[in-house]
Amino acid sequence: MSVDTNIVRKIASLARIAVSDGEVEAMTGELNNILGWVEQLGEVDTDGIEPLHTVIPNQLRLRDDVITDGNIRDKVLANAPQAEHGFFAVPKVIE
Repeated sequence: MSVDTNIVRKIASLARIAVSDGEVEAMTGELNNILGWVEQLGEVDTDGIEPLHTVIPNQLRLRDDVITDGNIRDKVLANAPQAEHGFFAVPKVIE
């Protein structure tokens, strides 16, 4: 695929970017170079190569998924400006 000045102007219009005539000429060459690199990447033979998901082998350390209630309600509520019946008390927002 080749990019010409009309396509660059259309892209600039869609992106709402003001581009001068000199910039259009420069961008035409740059976009054609980028598309050339993409075409080169498409020519690389990747058959039999497993997709890479990380550069280094890294395993996450997992902990047991244990459900607890924390047993620290009183410590948490000690930080509250106001607590009632074991819950945070907040002012009414909707009237």
